[in-house]
Amino acid sequence: MEKNSELRKQAYEAIDGHWSLSALITFVYMLFNIGISCIPKIGSPLQILLLPMAWAYSILFLRLIRKEEIRFSQIFDGFTNEYLRYLGTLLLQGVYIILWTLLLVVPGVMKACSYSMTYYILKDEPLSYNRAIEKSMLMMEGYKMKFFLMNLYFIGWGILCLLTLGIGFLWLGPYVTTCNAAFYEDVKADFEAKMQTANTAAAE
Repeated sequence: MEKNSELRKQAYEAIDGHWSLSALITFVYMLFNIGISCIPKIGSPLQILLLPMAWAYSILFLRLIRKEEIRFSQIFDGFTNEYLRYLGTLLLQGVYIILWTLLLVVPGVMKACSYSMTYYILKDEPLSYNRAIEKSMLMMEGYKMKFFLMNLYFIGWGILCLLTLGIGFLWLGPYVTTCNAAFYEDVKADFEAKMQTANTAAAE
């Protein structure tokens, strides 16, 4: 596994040259969520229906890590014929995190870290619901604290963004999301290497 500092550097290099488009996509994403949350009575249910948009937002920056081109229209990729797979899995993930958080905050945070690769697994594999979440848990064994510390690094930057009336989040959001995507690529490679070693040992 790479050091978190190396993953942040990798993310910065991936997003460099795409800052304007990334900020625009983030603005539209935030506008959708904030606007819909303000609708009386039906705002919260509609936000749940927008969960696949959160998936698409994360995958956009995974594309950058993979050196693929991104387009503005990809923010709506969650609303495809696989919409129910994304919605059901992310809704289940959210319920699990809420239930763990109701017990204690720390277990809730650690479970959120444990489930954090689910978005990307939905992209790469035809898994859904518990199977995708369980795959994320397996991949994150031993790496939850590393992931937590990587995101904790941005707390100070988040406070500074608040001083800009939230405008700074248009650039911080893409950077953090790209760092998380870089983390996924790294932990995925590590997991696949371990599985290959285990399978080779079993075959012998």
